[in-house]
Amino acid sequence: MRGTVWRVCAAGLAVGALVTGLTACTGEAKGDAAARETGRAVRQACAEGTFTWSRVTERDRLTGVSALERLGKGGGRLHNPMRRVYTPRPSVHADGPAPSAAEILFSFGKKTGEIDSDARTLAEAGGDTWAFTDVRLPAPELDDGRVVPRAAGEFVQYAGVREVSADFRYTCPDGRTVSGHARNWTVDIGGLMDCEEKADSPLAREAARHSCEPAAPGKPGH
Repeated sequence: MRGTVWRVCAAGLAVGALVTGLTACTGEAKGDAAARETGRAVRQACAEGTFTWSRVTERDRLTGVSALERLGKGGGRLHNPMRRVYTPRPSVHADGPAPSAAEILFSFGKKTGEIDSDARTLAEAGGDTWAFTDVRLPAPELDDGRVVPRAAGEFVQYAGVREVSADFRYTCPDGRTVSGHARNWTVDIGGLMDCEEKADSPLAREAARHSCEPAAPGKPGH
């Protein structure tokens, strides 16, 4: 029995007007209370800047894997739960005053094709937002038992995500620039592999390293 893989494209789906009042600028920078007391101006991100993205990378990451489970003739339901081995989290880092994380992820989503919008910024998107723009987007759950094998074998369930990351430069009309890095996940991947057969994907091979027996054909190196 060959391995089975399923994918759920979730992070880029529009979820309606869940967030209101998003602006193109961040709030006041750290230490702004002291700046107010002394009357000094506080640097803020400009609202009319442009993003330039570079070094866009895409990588499948294993998030969960079960212990090996042997099934006899005719297969049957698997019972070993998956354990989490990695928790994907959106992240945004900048080296100075920058737009909000949601605005940065909105631009990143448009760059990667996860967000289809004609709006220049999230603030101009008519009140809609996308899961991809939520820096608190939770990792997908480890959903055990999606597939019931119908043949004998030594089975391992696994889960993963497709992670995207890139560097950005935000340039203001007055020439000021801010550099940073963003990361998010885009696809929820689930799979089932038979350790008695050769693993046919990077995620399956990584799952085999965790759970297949050393001499199994699915183990890398065999």
